[in-house]
Amino acid sequence: MKVFVAGATGALGKQLVPQLVAKGHEVVGMTRTEAKRDQLRSVGAQPVVADALDGDAVERAVGEAEPDVIVHQLTAIPPAINMRHFDRDFALTNRLRTEGTDHLLSAGRAAGVKRVVAQSNILIYARTGGPIKDEDAPLDNNPPPSMRQGLEAIRHLEEAVTAAHWTEGLLLRYGWFYGPGTSAGLDPLGSQTEMIRKRQFPIVGAGTGMWSFIHIEDAATATVAAVEGGPAGVYNVVDDEPAPASEFLPVLAAAVGAKRPLRVPRWVGRLAAGEPAVMAMTDLRGASNEKAKRELGWQPRYASWRQGFAEGLG
Repeated sequence: MKVFVAGATGALGKQLVPQLVAKGHEVVGMTRTEAKRDQLRSVGAQPVVADALDGDAVERAVGEAEPDVIVHQLTAIPPAINMRHFDRDFALTNRLRTEGTDHLLSAGRAAGVKRVVAQSNILIYARTGGPIKDEDAPLDNNPPPSMRQGLEAIRHLEEAVTAAHWTEGLLLRYGWFYGPGTSAGLDPLGSQTEMIRKRQFPIVGAGTGMWSFIHIEDAATATVAAVEGGPAGVYNVVDDEPAPASEFLPVLAAAVGAKRPLRVPRWVGRLAAGEPAVMAMTDLRGASNEKAKRELGWQPRYASWRQGFAEGLG
């Protein structure tokens, strides 16, 4: 098929484009900067430079490509995130998830695109009920104030894609990325990894927040599977083992050569890092990948973060 990848040079795009090319697809990769044309050519993709927030530019790019599938991986996540100012740091990503989504869908409709695969996130689930959520679980209607704009942007993306009845829309709710290139996450040189090495990433309270991880390579293979098949709908793209912060943080610290993480009470965590950080450490819910494995025929290479942290952080 001919696949148009928006966000082709981001952390996931760098993994996704070569995988699509290796599977025999013709890939058109959209990037914001001229300097990244050669990067896309080197992995076998046809580059196109366009600003995702410029509707006319997106319409021209998609119209000229005439793709069968659009893959929406548009983000602009900074190398370091201040959890106190989550929405400020995600302001451009929020626009890409709202305005950028609308531009891609409008262009895709005009071009007769048959399938749209879009990036969502498991952070959207409500922090009530059981610890592990499937795709039918309620969404969070009461996020921390500093995350409201971000979750509203994800809702906009999901509602826009599911409402696009002229195409098959697949929403991939990715877990926490780790691995090469995830600079804001658990890359060997990423900001969070550096905080762990400096013992600035403590277990807050009882550390009962459930995290679902996904290695960036496995996120890409799931995305390829969604491009190639599976019914329209929502899919959690996570590994097999959701885990509480109290369990995974010591293992992660050992994997990156750090001392065992400190423990602090909730009020200290709130004072030091803000409510979103406390929420992640104490109230977050994990996700099940059973639907993605069953309906997309996908299996993660790193079935557990335990294996992934040991082998996949390089």
